[in-house]
Amino acid sequence: MEYKSSLDGITEEMLNGFFEGWPNPPSPAAHWKLLQNSSHIVLAVEEKQVIGFITAISDHVLSAYIPLLEVLPAYQGLGIGSELMKRMIMELDDIYMVDLCCDEDLKPFYEKFKMVKTNGMILRNYHRQNGRS
Repeated sequence: MEYKSSLDGITEEMLNGFFEGWPNPPSPAAHWKLLQNSSHIVLAVEEKQVIGFITAISDHVLSAYIPLLEVLPAYQGLGIGSELMKRMIMELDDIYMVDLCCDEDLKPFYEKFKMVKTNGMILRNYHRQNGRS
């Protein structure tokens, strides 16, 4: 397995199987676009298939937000998500605040990375869950 912080050598065809359980998941083309437009990415790649990824959006001065961390279901529980998170935190080491939102059941996972629970607000346009047209 290889971890990469760029899209060099990555194609849309390598992005299948993500967003499992989403009622209206992004297509591989939309997934490719969101990776391109992210400030930071880390990918886990095995045999010409992306098996996990994490993204961050940043102002490159004070703040960054981690919107997505996904590992293909067949590869979950192998430490890939933890490695993606560690690598992203290292990439964002010079940023004052690194934030993310997660479901309650994921809180223990993120606490392992010294993240603390806080209050937050969200707005979801579920009809746009598959990306902008």
